[in-house]
Amino acid sequence: MSILFVFLGFALLVVGGDFLVRAAVGLSLKLNISKMIIGLTVVSFATSAPELLVSVQAAMDGFSDISLGNVIGSNIANIGLVLGVTAIVSPLTIDKDFYKFNWPVMMLLSVGLFFILQSGNELSSLEGLALVAILIVYLALLIGRAKRYPANNSNDIVDEALAIVSNFKIITWLLIGGVALYFGSEWLVEGAIGMAKTLGVSERIISITIIAVGTSVPELAASVIAALKKEKALSLGTLIGSNIFNIASVLGITAIIQPITVKSQELFTNDIWWMLGFALVLIPLAFLPKKFEIGRIKGLILVVAYCVFISLAFIG
Repeated sequence: MSILFVFLGFALLVVGGDFLVRAAVGLSLKLNISKMIIGLTVVSFATSAPELLVSVQAAMDGFSDISLGNVIGSNIANIGLVLGVTAIVSPLTIDKDFYKFNWPVMMLLSVGLFFILQSGNELSSLEGLALVAILIVYLALLIGRAKRYPANNSNDIVDEALAIVSNFKIITWLLIGGVALYFGSEWLVEGAIGMAKTLGVSERIISITIIAVGTSVPELAASVIAALKKEKALSLGTLIGSNIFNIASVLGITAIIQPITVKSQELFTNDIWWMLGFALVLIPLAFLPKKFEIGRIKGLILVVAYCVFISLAFIG
């Protein structure tokens, strides 16, 4: 039954997230918000909704390890699994924004999260507000850079056809998305807790592995399909941005609603080090031996490292 709840939860989160993205983009286009801003902000927030609902639900139920593990595990999966597999299918080109802007912001938030958790074993409401404030500053700078360098800003993820969708359909999509995300998050958390008890492992292990991989599957599928079609695959900048949103918005908003207490010390004595390691290794991968490209060999290295992380999580 726990496995069924996990699968149903994943399915509803995927469906709910898809409807929410379409509704958010359609509404934004009707409000004459620029396509660039929609791509950089509205879509990013909407695609983070599943992770946010799961983290909030887990924190409210008293399973804060799932809240933290979900974000830490997702950030690891985004680099080790999604980026790795996509690079194996089709090499990724790296732009200068990666190491000049996006990567430093991701590292700042990642290191900041480490020190916050280590200092007080809790992510308080005030610290959650600070994370959201950093996100707002990041978005403002991101939009400013996109306006200055429009050639580097890709908005192909925004479907302009949604501008002619009726208001009734947008409201329907919002309702479907909201209901699906609500029940999906509840069932996923409930199933994850039951699965942890059945397997005799902690909620932390389930959250950094199964839940994290599950929430990354839609992104992975879209990236691989794009790569197979020789279209522009998921960029490194998009993945870095996703990691930034996971920490700043998902953990930030969750902590504002319900402070997150660290129950498993392994989250910051082990898991967060893996997250920092995967983030740090992107710099040598970006420049050695071939600059500004993550090819198949580098992608394979990332996937192997991710498999080692998953294996050690269960063995440990």
